[in-house]
Amino acid sequence: MAQKRAVVLVSGGLDSATVLAIARAGGWSCHALSVDYGQRHRVELEAAARVAKALGAVEHRVARVDLAAFGGSALTDPGIAIPREASAGIPVTYVPARNTVFLALALAHAEVVAADAIFTGANAVDYSGYPDCRPEFIAAFERLANLATKRAVEGAPITIEAPIVHMTKAQIVRRGRELGVDYAMTVSCYDADREGRACGACDACRFRREGFRAAALPDPTRYRPAP
Repeated sequence: MAQKRAVVLVSGGLDSATVLAIARAGGWSCHALSVDYGQRHRVELEAAARVAKALGAVEHRVARVDLAAFGGSALTDPGIAIPREASAGIPVTYVPARNTVFLALALAHAEVVAADAIFTGANAVDYSGYPDCRPEFIAAFERLANLATKRAVEGAPITIEAPIVHMTKAQIVRRGRELGVDYAMTVSCYDADREGRACGACDACRFRREGFRAAALPDPTRYRPAP
């Protein structure tokens, strides 16, 4: 029997590394896909390559799309400062339509490699209020995927798997450790330096640090020295 195939979105961060490990543990042959979307901090793509190799992806591809052409986010526009304190509402680190674009690219790849599932690290618990991390969005995209693809209309529907969508960061960390994920190779920081060292102050750093603390596990994150 052929091994079931999946496309796994891998950003280089803690969440997507855990999702790749979960997919592999579930018996999936994983095609890792990262997106060079014009992000200011490119070290995450290097981390994604490390994660894909270490966790046994059968391949790792990088798709390129220039969301920086539109800006509107601190992650793509150098003129918008990355916040160092929690803010009310949807923060400026939200990238307009990013997860929609990522899933669409993963859907195209899934059709080509005959994958039955796409795995995403979307999380609706410990997140920054991004609307495209909610279960409702995942369910809606799955419906779209099965209307829009040749495979689906010919009787081979695709599922969108979001295995950590309802997990806290502590639960994610614990599950990843159970599966042997070395989080030292991941980069979650919104403002990491060229060496991949974290700022320790952005939302992503705060959620990550609190996750390790709540899980009662050592935090392997490399932080850059305070100025």
